[in-house]
Amino acid sequence: MGKITVETCDIEGLKVITPAVFGDDRGYFMETYHYEAYKEAGIPMEFVQDNQSSSRGGVLRGLHFQIRFPQDKLVRVLSGEVFDVAVDLRPDSATFGKWFGVVLSAENKKQFFVPKNFAHGFFVLSDYAEFAYKCTDFYHPNDEGGLAWNDPDIGIKWPIPKGVQPLLSEKDKKWGGIRTFSPAGALHEQ
Repeated sequence: MGKITVETCDIEGLKVITPAVFGDDRGYFMETYHYEAYKEAGIPMEFVQDNQSSSRGGVLRGLHFQIRFPQDKLVRVLSGEVFDVAVDLRPDSATFGKWFGVVLSAENKKQFFVPKNFAHGFFVLSDYAEFAYKCTDFYHPNDEGGLAWNDPDIGIKWPIPKGVQPLLSEKDKKWGGIRTFSPAGALHEQ
């Protein structure tokens, strides 16, 4: 392959990708996506939408997913550093409700492939971060789902400094825990 190195994770389907970086005294060059290389690595998806966000330090975005129009995502950081997390929501999976996290940064240039039917989120570790991701389906605003970032039943070990409250959107403050998640993909109020 040569263009990318792929690490499998403890949860089937998740992959951490490190692209080949070619640098000299002028800077560097890398391919951030090459369909054939990703297909060979077991990621043959067609991406239809690219998204980018910026966040200040201490922001936590997530845990998000789409209900009827799930998306595969290929995520990376353009500047700064984040702790990126995926939670398995596949109803028949042996790892349902389990999470995996990885540090993504402009420096390490790693990417994280998050398949359909996973909740996804990240916490900004640096003073500022720019985050970009590719999706295999379009965003549908009326199809959003989410889980509480601090659900004890999931037990994510976020690297949040002691005494720091993560900065959340109003929407992210209201999500329920995994016990409120229906395997059919809907969240129910309790």
